Order: sequence, then structure tokens, then C-alpha cells
Amino acid sequence: MAQLKEIKIVKGKILVETGLHIGANAKGVGIGELDNPVLKDVRTGFPYIPGSSLKGKIRSLLELEHGISSNDKSKPCSCGKCPVCKVFGTTAKESNEITRVLFRDAFLSEESKKELYDKNLQATEEKTENMINRLGGHAESPRTMERVIPGLTFDFEIALRVFDNDNNVAIDLLKKGLLMLQKDALGGSVSRGYGKIRFENVSINGQPFKLE
Repeated sequence: MAQLKEIKIVKGKILVETGLHIGANAKGVGIGELDNPVLKDVRTGFPYIPGSSLKGKIRSLLELEHGISSNDKSKPCSCGKCPVCKVFGTTAKESNEITRVLFRDAFLSEESKKELYDKNLQATEEKTENMINRLGGHAESPRTMERVIPGLTFDFEIALRVFDNDNNVAIDLLKKGLLMLQKDALGGSVSRGYGKIRFENVSINGQPFKLE
């Protein structure tokens, strides 16, 4: 069995460049309440980015890049043999691979909290959208989306398990995945302009970790 050599820590900032929507479950919408709220930290009320959202989107992009797909298109690959399964984990019973990457929840940075306070701003905005009736040309079915405002940053951290037989596979795949996410988008409604993000000040064990 492979032996664990070390755990590297990848850290940095996630800069929101366009409105970001990672939805929370709306359990019954009251009068005047949003029908599409964003996920928020119950302790502070600020939005945050779940580690599961980061991991899921990066994994799906890497699977597309490698031409990998599962029998159930709504679920990740579970072959237990491909590089993505090796690094991101698998449910394959016959696989002995151990997940290499652990994604932490990314919380609003102290710099952004201070900026919101100094400028008397809210961390989110409301955006009303409509479907356009193509025959009549009129708007219908309005809905209000809550989005994290552009310009805010979130602190992210990824723990990277390095085993003695990895040969930088996990590091290289993670780097590629972060770069692909930066070029793609995160969260919901990305085809309508939401979710463009950029990784900044990325380091691995305190040393610069360049994505390009």
C-alpha cells in the first residue's frame, strides 16, 4: 500500500469578478423574501463558497478534458482507475486509492469584510430576471436571484495528500483544474454571465504556486 509522505497546503484568494450565485435551499418563501438566496454562514450571515462546490466543478471540468464520463451523466466518474478518480476519490469498491485533495469551505476574507463595512455595502445584491416570450416579445416568469457582488474575495485552502508513488500527478492535476475553473465559471447561471472568478496569491506550503 502507498505510504503518505506529506500533506501540502494550497492557499489563496478567490476573487469574484461577476455576480456569484451558489444557492441555498429555500424552505418555503414568505412575502418579500428571495426565492433564490445564496448560501450563507449561519454564524456571520456572510456568503461563503462550499468546498464541495469547488471540488465538484473542478472535477467535472477535468473529466470533460480527459473525455471521461460515467454511466450516469449526473454523477462523477467512479471507474477507480483514471487520474481524476485517483486524485479526487472514487466510490469503486475494487479501488484501493485514497483521495488526494481535500477542499475546505472558502469564507469571506477579512479585507472584504472591512471594505463592506467602510463603504456601507451589502455582500450580496438582488437581480431580477425574466424569460422572453419569443412569439410575443414580452417578458414573463420573473424571478429574483441573489448574487455575491463582484470585487469580494474569499480565502480558500486545499489539503493535498502526497504519497510515495504519486510522481506529482495530484499536484499537476490540481493546478490544471484550478486554471480550467478560472477560465470557466463557478456556481449557477454561468451561461448568463454569473460566476467568473480568479485565483490570486496562490501558494503551496508558503511558496508561490503559479497556475500558468
